[in-house]
Amino acid sequence: MSKEITSRKQDYSQWYNDLVIKSGLADYSAVRGCMVIKPYGYALWENMRDQLDRMFKDTGHVNAYFPLFVPKSLFEAEEKNAEGFAKECAVVTHYRLKADENKKGKLIVDPEARLEEELVVRPTSEAIIWNTYKDWIQSYRDLPILINQWANVVRWEMRTRLFLRTAEFLWQEGHTAHETQEEAVEETVKMLNVYAEFAENYMALPVIKGVKSASERFAGAEDTYCIEALMQDGKALQAGTSHFLGQNFAKAFDVQFLNKENKKEYVWATSWGVSTRLIGALIMAHSDDDGLILPPKIAPVQVVIVPIYKGEESKPVIDAKANEIIKGLKTKGIRVKYDNNETTRPGWKFAEYEMQGVPLRLAIGLRDVENNVVELVRRDTKEKASVSITGIEAYCAGLLDAIQQNIFNRALLFRNENTRSADQWDDFIKLLDEQPGFISAHWDGTAETEEKIKEATKATIRCIPLDAKPEEGKCIFSGKPSKQRVLFARAY
Repeated sequence: MSKEITSRKQDYSQWYNDLVIKSGLADYSAVRGCMVIKPYGYALWENMRDQLDRMFKDTGHVNAYFPLFVPKSLFEAEEKNAEGFAKECAVVTHYRLKADENKKGKLIVDPEARLEEELVVRPTSEAIIWNTYKDWIQSYRDLPILINQWANVVRWEMRTRLFLRTAEFLWQEGHTAHETQEEAVEETVKMLNVYAEFAENYMALPVIKGVKSASERFAGAEDTYCIEALMQDGKALQAGTSHFLGQNFAKAFDVQFLNKENKKEYVWATSWGVSTRLIGALIMAHSDDDGLILPPKIAPVQVVIVPIYKGEESKPVIDAKANEIIKGLKTKGIRVKYDNNETTRPGWKFAEYEMQGVPLRLAIGLRDVENNVVELVRRDTKEKASVSITGIEAYCAGLLDAIQQNIFNRALLFRNENTRSADQWDDFIKLLDEQPGFISAHWDGTAETEEKIKEATKATIRCIPLDAKPEEGKCIFSGKPSKQRVLFARAY
């Protein structure tokens, strides 16, 4: 185990923080609660972003961009949304600074430069977007509008953690407008399925699709659909949400259209989003005490080749063979790096790429070239093998697919082994404290009971699974009748 990282068993939270820093994903910034995403972390986000963007466009969506600032009056228009985000808002009140006459080199807010209307730095964009849609929509012919934007948002969090919860973060937010309720609900579920497909097929992260309870819904939504994942410490993490907004924002901003019967009607809406929080999920679901374990499909580097030189005469021979291998790997679309930096030793490089979670590492020396082999190491299992250079491209491509599947299978097994049922309150408490994970239990459907369970245990209803079957039972807390089980967990 690397001495540079706290072990998961010793302190899971510190292990996570150590890993984010030591692997070069992100760093703390001069702005409290904000992070610097370093090149390696940003490359990972780019791979995730680019794949999601392709999936959005495949479902008919287009990208646009809306302002960072939202006039306070617009933000207040949808009451529930405004109240839901009010405590997290950063607000711009002035537009200019001036020199402090009493302190040389210091600046103060110019009291004469106060804005006529305060501006909210977007915590989410429904208000500014629906105010815009009012001008774009007059007839059913203008619908649907299927827009996504990639942006940053600001939510002034008091307790922050790199990637998982920061005052500013990167995300995408889809905002769609529809002619009918049925179309809007279909869109909401469609995008939930896109998120689930991305999480499972690209992040190797098994997720549960469900609906949030009324208390856990997005502020201003009629229904919030979500994907929930389980981290290695037994806590849940909400990995994505898709909201059916009904006509709430259309009514708040008076967005009406003439339907096919030439009658005015309010537009139906959805919004949906995922963020750089997914990188936190990726780390906590897969990685170990030696560093990151990244699924090959989104790893910035899929294969790294480390040359082992012994004498200057070996360098051109090894370089030539390595470049030949690189050319072959690239024909398979494999992202490959050749680390021929002579300022660091091979052993240091091995540890560094293990820390960074590169799925495959190839080492090649002069004797390997003579024998037409390379030493290959898998990051997920740490298995070593001597592999023929002939056909190495196809071999690596197949092995990367196997690694992707293995990472998913391990996470799925962990989730299944840590999803349990509880029928009695005492059993529920015991499971939460002794065997953290998802707990399937009956709930009477009231917000009052939900809040009391949360106060007593810090566990929340993560979702009502979409595949949940009707089942008569009694609420674990109140003993009142229940028609189905829901999933509880402590969560990030």
